[in-house]
Amino acid sequence: MERRDEIIVGKHVYGSLYGVPLEKATDEEYLRGVVVRAAEAAGATVHAVNSWTIPGEKGGVSVIVLVLESHLALHTWPEYDYATFDIYTCGEHTDPWKAFELLLSELNPKRYTVHYVDRSQEKVLVEPQPRR
Repeated sequence: MERRDEIIVGKHVYGSLYGVPLEKATDEEYLRGVVVRAAEAAGATVHAVNSWTIPGEKGGVSVIVLVLESHLALHTWPEYDYATFDIYTCGEHTDPWKAFELLLSELNPKRYTVHYVDRSQEKVLVEPQPRR
């Protein structure tokens, strides 16, 4: 196995938002915009955006933003005034904390929990490729 001196930088911020106002938690277009702006605030490059409004009593909104550096996701449960978020970015140029700060300022939860995981790897192991 060959070692490369490349560094993989992965930063993962995730958590829960409590007391999200109902009018925000149910507005799919608004939430799409918030998550896209959060990706941009993190310095990530937006590649694709998808969102869904899940109908019914236990419905909500889900937004997934695929960025070249990984992804951002937001899911709401309006009947509980609750949302979860997941911000995972790769590369030294991105800052998921800036995305998190934007989510807080836009969604204005009464309280939140947040967690951070460093998903970096300092050296990359490369399996030899068979010759053809």
